[in-house]
Amino acid sequence: MDVFECIRDRRTVREFKPEPVPEEIVERLLQAARWAPSSSNSQPWHFVVVQDRETIAQLGAIATQGPFLGEAPLAIAVVMSGASRPDLDGGRALQQMELMAWSEGLGTCFVGFREPKQQVQVKELLEIPQDMALITVLPFGYRNDGPKGNGVARKPLSEIAHRGRFGTGYVRG
Repeated sequence: MDVFECIRDRRTVREFKPEPVPEEIVERLLQAARWAPSSSNSQPWHFVVVQDRETIAQLGAIATQGPFLGEAPLAIAVVMSGASRPDLDGGRALQQMELMAWSEGLGTCFVGFREPKQQVQVKELLEIPQDMALITVLPFGYRNDGPKGNGVARKPLSEIAHRGRFGTGYVRG
């Protein structure tokens, strides 16, 4: 799949087929995350691969804003250790996993655990040290019935892009 096409067509997926994700695809997701750039090339990430259905169901029960997580056949927790910019570096790694997943016919949706209690519960369940930053747990699975719709319309470049200085409209050079 062409990279631009993958970026343009990727959609958020909250419903998954129950079939397991093959191990070679799990490894490709992890490799995509591992190759993400990080601040000063510190590579401060850890990825917890969860395939046990009971554990995934427990994660879904904790995720009050993303209970669909509990129905996925695969989940990967993105955890940062000693990162100066954990959200930025973690976001880069998870975005690469999202794009790799889409290119393999899988879908995902960022699941946040905003409440401190939820963070503690997930860390205890997955035995993640409490001093590490839990960025997300991404559910992965094959998409039901393919992508739905064309997504939300994007603002035109003329509204969001500037040339040289803010307020100077972007015009193709």
